Amino acid sequence: MHTFLDHRGVLAFAHRGDHDSGPENTLPAFAGAVDQGFKYLETDTHCTRDGVLMAFHDQQLDRVTDQTGKISELDYEVVRRARVGGSETIPSLEDLIESFPEARFNIDLKADTTVIPFINLIRKLKCVDRICVGAFSDQRINAVREAFPNVCTSLGPINVCRARLTSYGVPFFKIEGQCAQVPERWRKVTVIDARFIREMKQRGIQTHVWTVNDEANMTRLLALGVEGIMTDRAGLLKKVLKAKGLWVN
Repeated sequence: MHTFLDHRGVLAFAHRGDHDSGPENTLPAFAGAVDQGFKYLETDTHCTRDGVLMAFHDQQLDRVTDQTGKISELDYEVVRRARVGGSETIPSLEDLIESFPEARFNIDLKADTTVIPFINLIRKLKCVDRICVGAFSDQRINAVREAFPNVCTSLGPINVCRARLTSYGVPFFKIEGQCAQVPERWRKVTVIDARFIREMKQRGIQTHVWTVNDEANMTRLLALGVEGIMTDRAGLLKKVLKAKGLWVN
């Protein structure tokens, strides 16, 4: 098992931090999750025009900050002046990783421009065992895997399709990635069911589901045998896992 995935309980991911502790993808949100005992933090990254990776989901600042504009078209000094929720700064990915040295980070590379800066950052911080890389792009994931052959990666879109088809009995010889990080449904297609989870287990691939904010869904997915859940409601997921004896920190 990859070091990133080596954990005795269900992997509980604070998706963009704990939203009850602070706005998404801000240091207070992540600190709130860590204070509750969360070992796994999920975040996203975009790259500024001058090459700084930011822990931020959207390509535009507009939705959650008091500023506007596309991150890739702005310099770091401009982006760092934006305030999330009116008060919190957007952390650089480097500051975020260094702020929580015991945490493990699931990082979604949101754009092609993030790949080279990300590879350089991971080399600088020497933290490859603490990260799992995902993206809606097999090419981005493959580029990171080429740089770090032992890195943990989730399945890209092509491999998710292969995994779903394989669970129906369509033969594919290879599915690349250590974990399938998927929603319960993608548009009209059901992704998570007993067949999918069974096939992944047979291949030694963990199944992590995003983004689950409902207690009933958490309970149902745990009964199906998923190995990880990503949530905006860190406190709720912790409560559900503790009740089932599955919370380990």
